[in-house]
Amino acid sequence: MNKSELIDEMSRCAGFTKVDAKKAVDAFVEVTTNALKKEQNLVIPGFVNLKVIHRPAMDRRNVRTGATVKAPAKNVVKIKAGKTLLDAMN
Repeated sequence: MNKSELIDEMSRCAGFTKVDAKKAVDAFVEVTTNALKKEQNLVIPGFVNLKVIHRPAMDRRNVRTGATVKAPAKNVVKIKAGKTLLDAMN
């Protein structure tokens, strides 16, 4: 499902106009992005847990050349599906 399909489904399920559903999706993306940039976790119980973790710098090896490459430290998002979402998939 892509963004426009998500907007269509949200407007149908919630009885929103497509314009209002698009605003809701865009607002959710913006709020989520801003929270993660501030290294805040986002938890929607039963659905998803987004957690920012720090990945330290490490030495990696290029498998083609065998050369060692320094991978910089960075923050990454760890995603864990909630129990309700997992149960719905089974």
